[in-house]
Amino acid sequence: MDDLRSPRELADMEQRSVGELFKELAADAGVLVRKEVELATTEVTGRAKVAAKDGALVAAGAACAYFAVLLLLGALVVGVGRFMPLWASALLVGAVLAVLAATLAVFGLQRLKRVETKPRETIRTLEENHRWLREQLSR
Repeated sequence: MDDLRSPRELADMEQRSVGELFKELAADAGVLVRKEVELATTEVTGRAKVAAKDGALVAAGAACAYFAVLLLLGALVVGVGRFMPLWASALLVGAVLAVLAATLAVFGLQRLKRVETKPRETIRTLEENHRWLREQLSR
């Protein structure tokens, strides 16, 4: 990394005291930590938005199931009740709607499970920064 610095910068670095270098290193480390926190926040916020959308799918499935039960149960029970006893008609319609509700809920939950919760990019850069800082301190 030293080959990226101009000869003048290298000469200035040689004339600075160890205390000044550590002070600069501490300041740079502070900036680095703040940037890592900012990166982690951005990364987690993006994933939270995806999780919220997938959660809305689960809620939509539940709402559909609820309204389906309210609206269709009565109409279907009466309609199917013309061909069988009303109690059997109600049981059949309720079972079909329960299968639909379960399918929607399972689909939404599967999508929620796919949301990555670990800030992988932040972890990777923190590991890189840790290695770099160790190298700097070992010089």
